[in-house]
Amino acid sequence: MDSRGAGRCEIDVSDRLIVALDFSRSGEARSFVDTLGSSVGFYKIGLELFMAGGYFELLEWLVARGKKVFVDLKFFDVPETVKGAVRGLRNRGVTFATVHGNQAILEAAGKEKGDVKILAVTALTSLDRGDLDDLGFQCDIERLVLSRARRALEAGCDGIISSGLEAPMIRYELGGKILVVTPGIRPVDNTSIDDQKRTVDVAQAFVNGADYIVVGRPIRNAPDPKKAAISIQNTISTFWTRQ
Repeated sequence: MDSRGAGRCEIDVSDRLIVALDFSRSGEARSFVDTLGSSVGFYKIGLELFMAGGYFELLEWLVARGKKVFVDLKFFDVPETVKGAVRGLRNRGVTFATVHGNQAILEAAGKEKGDVKILAVTALTSLDRGDLDDLGFQCDIERLVLSRARRALEAGCDGIISSGLEAPMIRYELGGKILVVTPGIRPVDNTSIDDQKRTVDVAQAFVNGADYIVVGRPIRNAPDPKKAAISIQNTISTFWTRQ
C-alpha cells in the first residue's frame, strides 16, 4: 500500500511546515515571525503564549498577514466546556485546534468545530514507554496511538497529533481518511538534551505518513532561523515533487 494515503498530495507544499511559536511574550513571537518572513506561512501558538497575554491579538495579527494558525491548547474538560471553547474559535481564521480526552470530549469538539479542523492528541512525543507505564497505560504506544486515531475519526475529528514513529501504522490502517500532524521533528539524530523522546527527521516524517510537521527549537535556536526554515522547506519540496 502507498504510505502516502489518498488525498495527501492536495496540501500546498509550503504549508506542510508548521513552526511552533514557543515564546513567553507575544512581542517575541511577532518579531520571530517577521524574521522568518515569507519562508513560513503556518504557525502554532500554544499554552505558553496563552498565559503570556495577548493570545487572540497575536492570532488576529497572524491571520491579517495571511498566515495560517494552529491553536494548540489541548482542550481537556467536560464535554460542554470543550464544546464552548471550540465554538469560540470559529470564524477567527483558525485552521487547526487540538483536543485531548475521551470519546465524549472528542465528539463534543467535532460537533462544534465549524470552520476549524480538530486534531486529537494521541500520545505526546515527550512520552516514552516508561512515562506511559507511570500514567497507567498497560498497552504499547503503537496500540494506544492507533486506538486513539480510530476513535478520533469516529468522533468527527479531522486529524491526529502523532509521532512519526507511529505514522506508518496509522497510514496502513486508516489510509488517507485522517490528517497526521507530526511534532518532535529533529533535522538530524536527536542527540541533544531536550524533552522530545520519540523523534524523526524531516524527510522520514513524510516517508512515514505525516501530512504536516511541527518544528520549533531546530528553527528558533538556529544561528540563522530563516535559513533553517528555508532548508526544511526545501527538504519538504524535494520529497513531494518526487511523489
